[in-house]
Amino acid sequence: MYYRYDGGWIEIICGSMFSGKTEELIRRLVRAEIAKQKVQVFKPALDNRYKANKVSSHRGSDFEAIVVQDSEEIAALIEEDTTVIGIDEVQFFDWKIAELCDRLAHEDRRVILAGLDLDFRGEPFGPLPLLMAGAEVVDKLQAICMTCGAPASRTQRLINGRPANYEDPVIMVGASEVYEARCRQHHEVPRNGNLSGNK
Repeated sequence: MYYRYDGGWIEIICGSMFSGKTEELIRRLVRAEIAKQKVQVFKPALDNRYKANKVSSHRGSDFEAIVVQDSEEIAALIEEDTTVIGIDEVQFFDWKIAELCDRLAHEDRRVILAGLDLDFRGEPFGPLPLLMAGAEVVDKLQAICMTCGAPASRTQRLINGRPANYEDPVIMVGASEVYEARCRQHHEVPRNGNLSGNK
């Protein structure tokens, strides 16, 4: 699906891990290039799972990207004739990313963001919920629950095969060796060693 508004806008692709967010981001970026639009793509330095200077999906698709530390670095690197800006793993950026994206949209640019809307605890993740509130378009994708096969909207962190504790650090970069997609029913987050679902 391709969205078109007068001037600029913000569109968000969110969901759990393994829901196809980056795959969808890449698809939209490729279409923008086919339309001969100037595209720049950014990713956080924190995300070092795959190829260094590319956004990469779990299925192997990729797209050239600039690795940055924070939103200020993105602002400094955007070229004047760029009309489409893509940002992957936007939940890892500082809160100023929302202000930057709003400004870019007001400059008549299309801003496409992809990221996790919920952390492993099942709670809003970083600046993404704020970005969602101000976006013109939000597409929430779902994965498949690794336990029952139902639609999955949660990301289950596993440590040595067991659910991570609520008290564990929110950010821990990894892929299928650490995370699984889960539905609400099978998402488990123990508090102080007591299993209590996602409460």
